[in-house]
Amino acid sequence: MTDVIVPVDMWEEDAEGVLTSWLASDGGDVSEGDVIAELMVEKIQYELEATASGVLTIIKDVDEIVEKGDTIATIG
Repeated sequence: MTDVIVPVDMWEEDAEGVLTSWLASDGGDVSEGDVIAELMVEKIQYELEATASGVLTIIKDVDEIVEKGDTIATIG
């Protein structure tokens, strides 16, 4: 099981972000390097890639507030 974590170096500011979309489905197969989610921080869109291959289990929903270091999903 691999946690999908918002990287602490994804953006410079110490601001919160919003999970704007999932590009992969809960329970769907993902491959390492696939873009699986989009985050918005201060009107800038960031893409989050899968850090492993396997089945995605989503923890955080679209429109939820996220911070650097938050676990938003797992890949098993």
